[in-house]
Amino acid sequence: MAQIRPFKAIRPQGAYASRVAALPYDVYNREEARKETAREPMSFLTIDRPETQFAPDCDMYADRVYQKAHDMLRDRIAEGTFEQDETAEYYIYEQNMDGRIQTGIVGCAAIDDYINGVIRKHENTRQEKEQDRIRHVDACNAQTGPIFLCYRENRVIDACVEKICHTQKTLYEFTSSDQVHNRIWAVNHKEDISLLQNAFAGMQEIYIADGHHRCASAVKVGLSRRAQDMHPTGQKEYDFFLSVLFPDSQLMIMDYNRVVKDLNGLDTETFMKKISAKFDVMKMQNSPVKPEGKGMFGMYLDEHWYLLKAHEDIRKDDAVDGLDVSVLQNELLGPVLGIGDPRTDERIDFIGGIRGLSELERRCHEDMRVAFAMFPTSIHELFAVADAGRLMPPKSTWFEPKLLSGLFIHAINDKI
Repeated sequence: MAQIRPFKAIRPQGAYASRVAALPYDVYNREEARKETAREPMSFLTIDRPETQFAPDCDMYADRVYQKAHDMLRDRIAEGTFEQDETAEYYIYEQNMDGRIQTGIVGCAAIDDYINGVIRKHENTRQEKEQDRIRHVDACNAQTGPIFLCYRENRVIDACVEKICHTQKTLYEFTSSDQVHNRIWAVNHKEDISLLQNAFAGMQEIYIADGHHRCASAVKVGLSRRAQDMHPTGQKEYDFFLSVLFPDSQLMIMDYNRVVKDLNGLDTETFMKKISAKFDVMKMQNSPVKPEGKGMFGMYLDEHWYLLKAHEDIRKDDAVDGLDVSVLQNELLGPVLGIGDPRTDERIDFIGGIRGLSELERRCHEDMRVAFAMFPTSIHELFAVADAGRLMPPKSTWFEPKLLSGLFIHAINDKI
């Protein structure tokens, strides 16, 4: 059973919400983060990426940088930009992106559920990325970026959410910089809180959609705090991490595309001959090729688009090997282009579908040789991999819209 509990959120006063709310810290490179915080000094990115407050050559992992994040958060609470709710509540978080709506419950999930497998993952994490967020959470005494979780649709939760959204006033309503319309409500009636808590308690599994590094970091900080506590209970604030939970029926996974720097020493003719052994290759009209189904791939090479169709003998029923990202890696990127480990190979890069296929063309004109457009991984494929206790290849899923940071902060200690 899943423990998802309400909490006393630290959140911006209504007048500041639209200026504070920021896209996640890891969607920006260092220069982009600096430009964004210069554009909007109230952006929560100043706290999520505190190196933006120092000279460009400052070591972004220096102790004083993390201390700066703590100090800015404390100062904003003291000056009244943020305030803390007096009672533990859930919140409803609705995002409308181009007319497609997803509505989630903001609450805190248990680190023990991550450990015991109720909260299931589908990606590996990298130690250096974990360490950055561990130090950030530790320094701030708070979790500042929510973990994107999902669950199989639940009618009880749906009915409760619909009732609140139609009968209560919003806490916040604004359009963010990514042109997503955001609406947020408080869930503060005891009967609604109890109903939601019980509904989640009836679930045997919940899935990480996005935020594996933030999640792993929150868990490690919690376990460290528990080990130092003379009277651990498993129910203290550090035992839980900030989350937004969405029903699977509302989520959209976009394509996560690949670009490769060279043809691994092959000329175009030899490369095409090699891939034709495993894929049907069709030269298309000179317009981007967006795959329409599983086993199909768009390829951009030498100013031309091609449609690749995987031969039946390389398509698998296995939860992991059957993913399109696995087929491309195992049958083309690895054996033909020599991309052994896509996590570490500097010859490959990944481009989220939100940037469009024109970005693949641009990169091939600028610094890459060949691009591959993917058919999106489905949420049910994600569930199947996680349920099997296995992991997807890197960069298999791209969720949109992204959850904004700064709207909810979860303090893991009495003092920030």
